[in-house]
Amino acid sequence: MTTLIPLPLTQFVVKMHSRCDLACDHCYVYEHADSSWRSRPKVIADGIMAKAAERIGEHAAAHRLPAVRVVLHGGEPLLAGPDRLRRAAGTLRAALPPGCALDLRIHTNGVLLSRDFCSLFAEQDIKVGISLDGDRAANDRHRRFADGRSSHPQVLRAVALLNEPEYRHLFAGLLCTMDVENDPVAVYRALAELRPPAVDFLLPHATWDEPPKRPAALGATPYADWLLTVHGLWEADGRPFAVRTFESVHRTLRGFSSLTESLGLEPSDLAVLETDGTFEQADSLKTAYDGAPVTGMNVFAHSLDDLARHPGIAARQSGLPGLSEACRACSVVRSCGGGLYAHRYRSDDGGGSFDHPSVYCGDLMTFINGIAGNGSSTGVPVQATEAPRPGAEPLPPGALTPSQLDPSQLDELARGYGSAETVAALGRSQLALTRAMLAAAWDASGQGRAEAWALLAELDAAAPAAVDTVLAHPYARAWAARRLAGDLPVGLGPLAALAAAAAVRAGRGDAVPVPVRGGWLHLPTLGRIAVPDGEAVVTGRAHGFEVRASDGTVRTVLDEPLRRVRLAGGWTVALEDADPLRDCHDHPVAERLTEGELLDWTGALREAWELLGRDLPGYAEGIRAGLATVTPLRPGPTGRDVSSAARQAYGAVGIARPATAPTLALLLAHEFQHVKLGAVLDLTDLYDRADTTLYLAPWRPDPRPLEGLLQGTYAHLAVTEYWGTRTRAYDGLPGEAADRAREQFALWRRYTAEAVERLASSGALTGTGSRFADGMRATVAPWLALPLPAAAEQAADRARRERAGI
Repeated sequence: MTTLIPLPLTQFVVKMHSRCDLACDHCYVYEHADSSWRSRPKVIADGIMAKAAERIGEHAAAHRLPAVRVVLHGGEPLLAGPDRLRRAAGTLRAALPPGCALDLRIHTNGVLLSRDFCSLFAEQDIKVGISLDGDRAANDRHRRFADGRSSHPQVLRAVALLNEPEYRHLFAGLLCTMDVENDPVAVYRALAELRPPAVDFLLPHATWDEPPKRPAALGATPYADWLLTVHGLWEADGRPFAVRTFESVHRTLRGFSSLTESLGLEPSDLAVLETDGTFEQADSLKTAYDGAPVTGMNVFAHSLDDLARHPGIAARQSGLPGLSEACRACSVVRSCGGGLYAHRYRSDDGGGSFDHPSVYCGDLMTFINGIAGNGSSTGVPVQATEAPRPGAEPLPPGALTPSQLDPSQLDELARGYGSAETVAALGRSQLALTRAMLAAAWDASGQGRAEAWALLAELDAAAPAAVDTVLAHPYARAWAARRLAGDLPVGLGPLAALAAAAAVRAGRGDAVPVPVRGGWLHLPTLGRIAVPDGEAVVTGRAHGFEVRASDGTVRTVLDEPLRRVRLAGGWTVALEDADPLRDCHDHPVAERLTEGELLDWTGALREAWELLGRDLPGYAEGIRAGLATVTPLRPGPTGRDVSSAARQAYGAVGIARPATAPTLALLLAHEFQHVKLGAVLDLTDLYDRADTTLYLAPWRPDPRPLEGLLQGTYAHLAVTEYWGTRTRAYDGLPGEAADRAREQFALWRRYTAEAVERLASSGALTGTGSRFADGMRATVAPWLALPLPAAAEQAADRARRERAGI
């Protein structure tokens, strides 16, 4: 009988070279209990690499994995040389099945990193992580050459290379191994100055046999104190980069998944391939005892399914039941997860085992409780987020010349998808449209607030990135849309606020009078300040702003800054709960989020983004490129999920936070389809706008205009694929979640296919619209061919009859 695999493996560490050019005295490979490196080949052979790629490919195909992550590691992987690294990348990529993405990374000490290596990594799309323990004094404590020389200058040179515009997209982040004798403030500042996208702060590997150092002068929990000091600085700076350790604690305290193996109860899905072709467990086990990571398996004789069944790997996938009795009874276990598996080892328990709390148990408890009691918020410093100018025309009135989509991009969108480049093109066209609408609305206003308009025009020439950033905010156009629609109560104050926000971002010292109503001065993309009604003067400074209120008081700090959530991969999305023009959605907006609500949203968005990458990879790239803002809405009636996309708010979706992250992922994908299609309709006619016929959508009882049917059909392409990918993931598995996925998939693939045919037969589509419908049909067709159990089809039939009132 075949043993079921506890969890497919999705992360692989491949040892490219088993030696290192540094002699770090805290290295678990060369300085801890395991000595297997001595007997291994220095470099991995091409034949072993090819077989490993084949194993990963067959595993991905068997389990229908949407993506796998491979980290090229060592020793020092750059010692393998550029040619071998290039061959490895090509071999891995070629072995993966269609639809499975390769997240390829390399982790290096940075000493050998050069422009040639960076060009190779850009060519092969290899992200680069660098080991660095802080400033020179901190780094030199452990990371030196064998002759005692410092490696710090070479590492800084490597980071500087990765920060060059040509290579910045390759920079994955920094890995810092803590030493409690290093000044945490100096370490944090040194790392933050390098502008990393992410930093991992790691506890030094230790066990109960070889415990970590604990200087008496530093107290009982020096590692917790060190981390909490850094956490406080990170919070005060507005969380300038991702830190998996901190974010994992915030997530797990709110019931979400951890982002790191060293915390939380999520199962590990990691395997290691050594240079001799042997499979091992996590590298960190080398710190426990000689041979601890050994599996007895190799790439030629064993599949990854075999490896996944290994008792050692299964032990790291067993969650709460796999922890020691003391851990299972602990109040912080769901955040701590027992700590890193290797750190639980002790040999004096009658044979040696990992059935113990972490050797860092006290530190982990203090650290987690310290964050739980922190109550800090996610703030953002007031500074320009400089972005490349998208080439829009100056603000004064002129013809709209949006970036047109080429036919291949339109076909791509018709299929429901949209690459980063294609969605960026939509964004450029929407920015041009916003500029034209603002110009038209200003013309129609009788040209009041001329000083605000004149300043915008001046800044557009002198500081175009500042203007573009403000005008690309989803609700910048909402004022213009209301003015052009004859909504006269919407005055000219929002135009002045746009000019003020651009002036703050430009930081030139420009002063902008802004009318204040309701006790709040709102600066789009920045946040708001409580000031008396009347007229306030906003002045942009080189490092901030000054607001002089009508009563003469001066303010220099935002009371309620726009909060941003950093998601995996460095993507940031704004949680807009302050802009007064965000009420253009079909549902009432929520008030300012409390600190608890903010953390709930943060955890939910991060988990939903992970799920989108897994379940809807074809949509995730476009969402990342175009979704800038999530606006919290008020909850709907009990049991009803609420979401909305506003036609005049490109880049934003409104959502009432649902109960689960999977539902949030589905709502994000569904609503962003509306955002994309709205932008397409602003560029080209897909149907005869004179058509007044009402059409029934299969999922609604009320007939709708053709655009309503088109919007719903397009949104449900993503819904169909969402349930389709989940159905494939549950293939052959029983359970309520699997049954629901199959039933929803059966329902929505049929609904969407019927809607496409109703559009195609309407007689109201233009030639481009017919081509668009053909694209949607091509996306649905493979899903219709996927066999489903009769029970799922019957459940879908029942649901259709209930919706139809039959």
